[in-house]
Amino acid sequence: MGNPGPAGIGVVIDGAENGTIKITKPVGHQDNNVAEYLALLEALQCAVDLGAKTLHVFSDSEVVVKQMTGEYTCRSTQLYSLNWICRKLARSLDFSISHVTRENNTEANRLANSAARKASR
Repeated sequence: MGNPGPAGIGVVIDGAENGTIKITKPVGHQDNNVAEYLALLEALQCAVDLGAKTLHVFSDSEVVVKQMTGEYTCRSTQLYSLNWICRKLARSLDFSISHVTRENNTEANRLANSAARKASR
């Protein structure tokens, strides 16, 4: 909601032992790239906490995907620290990430928008 502006994250984890996990959380006043990294961090942390061995992430953030795969260099100091933490967590898993269009990420996007509306109040 604006860039930067009130932000939220939405994460959908399929394949968990107890079924699908949905996470929605307001993350304050952030730009879109920070919010996307915070969503990735949440997914990684959840997977590690669940004892997952493998995690494949589908993200509609081209910046996050290309930075995590090394195709883009991370130059932003704020994003660099988030990228570093995400990479460190990802090393504990059989991790992969791929880009999807927003239209193919509707549930996570709906959760993120719902959280952002809460952050704007």
